[in-house]
Amino acid sequence: MARPTHTTRALSQNFLADRATAAHLARIAVPNGSQVPLLLEVGAGKGALTEQLAPRCRELRAYEIDPRLVPGLRTRFADTSQVHVVDGDFLAVRPPHTPFAVAGNVPFSRTAAIVDWCLRAPALTDATLLTQLEYARKRTGDYGSWTLVTVRSWPRYEWRLAGRVARTRFTPVPRVDAGIVRIERRRTPLLAPGAYEGWRHLVELGFSGVGGSLHASLRQAHPRRRVDAAFRAAGLEPRVLVGEVPPGRWLRLYEALSS
Repeated sequence: MARPTHTTRALSQNFLADRATAAHLARIAVPNGSQVPLLLEVGAGKGALTEQLAPRCRELRAYEIDPRLVPGLRTRFADTSQVHVVDGDFLAVRPPHTPFAVAGNVPFSRTAAIVDWCLRAPALTDATLLTQLEYARKRTGDYGSWTLVTVRSWPRYEWRLAGRVARTRFTPVPRVDAGIVRIERRRTPLLAPGAYEGWRHLVELGFSGVGGSLHASLRQAHPRRRVDAAFRAAGLEPRVLVGEVPPGRWLRLYEALSS
């Protein structure tokens, strides 16, 4: 993937300008008293978060896409042996084969691609990402509604909103506040490995909009009487909007329709 090499605006860069916020984000990514073997930082920028993460990792790979910032990062962390500054695009990197975590102040314009990269990485243990607040709230159900990405990944990952960061904590100041998204791989998945393909198909069908409602969409693959029974088992009204169905009730729908 070719990387952009132009302006701060083109790269969607908003650097953390508040040390306390960087320290708070690092504590969420790696709680006090623990140390991760390998952590990948997305968009090291000028190193504000890198500095806070470094003592919490045995190895920290700090990726920076803007070549103008790399020399300063390497100078700043020249004496910090566990920090390896990588000049390149995080999205072009192959995920490590050993367990690893991800953290970073994510460029707002690249959030979806970075999250998708994380969810596809087999060895990812968790990701702590500073994103646009609206994105964070949508993905974690904070609006009282749920998205396809969250529901589809729910059997393997837990999503939560871990905090809000005022836009004034960045430079240049963005137009909106940020939110901290925490994505954690479940130690015990909620579905057996062989069931995941059926789960994905059900969720994607439900979010497809075919027929104009969740109930109608699921009837494309199941008889009406089975869909009716599944909705009763999940405690759902037939007219419920697809985004209003929490992941736990999706699991009940799946159990009823796959039995």
